Amino acid sequence: MLSHLQIRDLAVIDAAEIELDAGLTALTGETGAGKSIVVDAVMLALGGRASADVLRHGADRAEVTATFEVGDNAEALHWLEEQAIEAPDGEIVLRRVIGRDGRSRQYVNGQALPAQGVRELGARLVDIHGQQEFLSLVDRTAQRELVDAHGVDPALVESVAALAADWRSVHGEREALAAAARDRGERLELLRYQASELEALNLGIGEAEALLEERGRLANRGRLAEAAQGALALLYEGDGADAHALAARAAQQLRTAAALDARLGATLALVEESRIALREAGGSLAAYLDGLDADPARQDAVERRLAAIEDLARKHRVEAAALPAHLAALRADVESLERSGQALDELDRRIAAIRQRYDAAAGKLGVARRAAARKLAAAVTALMRQLGMPGGRFEIAVDSDAAAAPQAAGNERVDFLVSANPGEPPKPIVRVASGGELSRISLAVQVAAARRSSRVSMIFDEVDAGIGGGVAEIVGRKLRELGERGQVLCVTHLAQVASQAHRQHRVTKLTDGRSSRTVVAALKDDERVEELARMLGGVEITRKAREHAREMLKAAAR
Repeated sequence: MLSHLQIRDLAVIDAAEIELDAGLTALTGETGAGKSIVVDAVMLALGGRASADVLRHGADRAEVTATFEVGDNAEALHWLEEQAIEAPDGEIVLRRVIGRDGRSRQYVNGQALPAQGVRELGARLVDIHGQQEFLSLVDRTAQRELVDAHGVDPALVESVAALAADWRSVHGEREALAAAARDRGERLELLRYQASELEALNLGIGEAEALLEERGRLANRGRLAEAAQGALALLYEGDGADAHALAARAAQQLRTAAALDARLGATLALVEESRIALREAGGSLAAYLDGLDADPARQDAVERRLAAIEDLARKHRVEAAALPAHLAALRADVESLERSGQALDELDRRIAAIRQRYDAAAGKLGVARRAAARKLAAAVTALMRQLGMPGGRFEIAVDSDAAAAPQAAGNERVDFLVSANPGEPPKPIVRVASGGELSRISLAVQVAAARRSSRVSMIFDEVDAGIGGGVAEIVGRKLRELGERGQVLCVTHLAQVASQAHRQHRVTKLTDGRSSRTVVAALKDDERVEELARMLGGVEITRKAREHAREMLKAAAR
């Protein structure tokens, strides 16, 4: 619901603030006073096109701020969530600033956004009907949704959308697999050859690292033998001068002393342990030295093996240590390609099964849509004739393309067609309806849709163009009926329409001879009587006109 509108330096309006509420609000005033500027201001706040021409003469910038309460508008709240914009207490503040250079800035709850994004939000907040942009009546998606809302089971719509999503997912999977398999033969031959090379190498996990370590050891065999031999002599084989012999003599002396002082027992144990460790180290060094001399030809064999490994690693562009994992990946690719033919067949079966289920559900949806379209068209036609279009006829064309790929919205293309005059064939609504007719057709569609509540505000601009008398009163009643379910703002010249409103605002142009400005004021009960009397009686407001105005207000309130 639009709860507050603030306008500064827009066209002839220097400053205006309008407080709005639910129900039907009528915007009235003399011709040329600037009533439609209020609608233009809302459109600017919703991201409509702007230029420097909209600025009030002498102003540096124009500014419009529109505040909406959207506590129950799930679509608008979801849009805000996607944009990471917070809406405290379910409130949205749209602000548009237009500079003298024609450039404009758009804000949503203080966050700057491009106008295109704000237009997407605006479509979730307001429906403007008339000779304006944002006409949901000529949008095919909105037309289809209106038909669906008039008797199509939502579960059926959701089922078709879910099946279409499943079909797209599996079809995409099949396309990806088919693309990978187009050069299947050549790629399979290459992968098999690469795998056979690695299989012939028969490289074990960790073998490359172990061979590199061994090559380093063999290349430095002389230095290693010299170091091991020297260490062995110092530790164990030093002809009585080695560490083991010295530790043995120390242990002997400590045994004699420990017999006299038990506190040396622990030290003696440590020395005995060191003798054992030195003996084991000597044995290990002796075995190491034997191994160094065991196979002098081993170095050549290691070099040849490493050369073969490194050659294949360069060829396959991987590290030598990664060759076993690379072989496993090649085998997996070979297996996948060998099975790709079977996988494509399986995906084809799945696609066919989903398509069969989709066609069945989409067929039911088409039948339901045609039935709902007939009901809605009949209701709108009846309302059009009540609203001053006696020869009007409203039709809804529902065309199906069963051969097309599954769509989330089903196979149907919905077109609203209208014949405004007797004998004329129905044509697309945007091509044959004038502004006033389009407003009244919009009103008829909205009323026929019979929604219990509206998630958006509705604005009808010049809905009473070309009508009067009893038809105007019917238009007013239908607008009030819509206002009972939500929020409706109507720009009108007719007292019969304005009298049906729950609230009324008057737009007045003031001038001092040098400049003009427009003000917007909410009317109290007695002021409404005066305004309605002016709309009924013209320049001179008579007592009879005032009495008539009071009767109209009383009748509307009953």
